[in-house]
Amino acid sequence: MDTGRLAHVRWLGGGSGAAKSTVARELARRHGVDVYDTDAAMADHARRLAPGRAPLLHRFLAMSMDERWVLRDPAEMLDTFHWFAGEGFDLLVADLLERPADRIVVAEGFRLLPGLVLPLTGAAAGRALWLLPTPDFRRRAFRGRGSEGDVAGRTSDPPRALANLLARDALFTARLGADLADRAPQAVVPVDGGRPLGALVEDVAERFGLGPATVRPPAP
Repeated sequence: MDTGRLAHVRWLGGGSGAAKSTVARELARRHGVDVYDTDAAMADHARRLAPGRAPLLHRFLAMSMDERWVLRDPAEMLDTFHWFAGEGFDLLVADLLERPADRIVVAEGFRLLPGLVLPLTGAAAGRALWLLPTPDFRRRAFRGRGSEGDVAGRTSDPPRALANLLARDALFTARLGADLADRAPQAVVPVDGGRPLGALVEDVAERFGLGPATVRPPAP
């Protein structure tokens, strides 16, 4: 692919509960960028992916909730989760190619894997970043948005399902960190809650080369 066709895209990946969506919304408000929420596209992409193109997705869809989240160990969940394997990433790219190229678009979501994203940046610095949350920050994020029971609550053993889900996501974040240590260590943004949201947002904006904020951030 001609990477110049995606030069207007900034990629914001990372583990679940890393504040990606919050940061992206603030970048849109303060810096006037567009946002492409890859989570919001998952249902549409899943409908469009045939079994031959996404075998892990269709295996996952055929499972019961207990088979997905209770009866397997977190390492197996990680290795067989379709989005973590990059299934449907071509549809995500196709969506972005339909966006006008005269305005910066921040694509955000956990589906943005370094091995898939970095080749699309043309090795240009500052086009792709990954927010890597600590386990404690991720747990606080889930509690804060009331999403802890969304998945686990639909199983026969919610505590075990939740523990498995959190452990799987911790493994995913560790895998991202190890991958980026080899490919692009400068693209890592640690997230532990030790600095205000505004400071995190402006750090990302500066790395993305977005320039000064055009809207004053809210008072703390």
